[in-house]
Amino acid sequence: MLMRTDPFREMDRLAQQLMGPSTWSRPSAMPMDAYREGDEYVVAFDLPGVPADAIDIDVERNMLTVKAERRPAAKADDVQVELSERPLGVFSRQIVLADTLDTERIQADYDAGVLTLRIPIAERAKPRKISIGVGSGRKEISG
Repeated sequence: MLMRTDPFREMDRLAQQLMGPSTWSRPSAMPMDAYREGDEYVVAFDLPGVPADAIDIDVERNMLTVKAERRPAAKADDVQVELSERPLGVFSRQIVLADTLDTERIQADYDAGVLTLRIPIAERAKPRKISIGVGSGRKEISG
């Protein structure tokens, strides 16, 4: 159900992860899982430590964009940081959704640092039986 249109995007995402943490001017990608569950397509993003009000989800045509921002925690003046490995800044991910998904009815839930989007499969894309009509008479071709 996901369509990857840019083969270099994944390479760019991996390079960003290897080159260091994100900043507000250089967003970093966020890890995700995507799978089909019954008549829904589920996409789950890991966003630990990000408050729900710092997450932005947009859909324009078939492009799904998720942005989140993790700000540094407020510290007292007498605190000296010894180690800081958790990335801060902006995280973003864009996914091209297939035409078979109903982008009008996306549901989003955020629990325990995981953003879960449930995207229903469009009715027109679901398998269905086609009935066969039986003609009421013989047709002859005359020439």
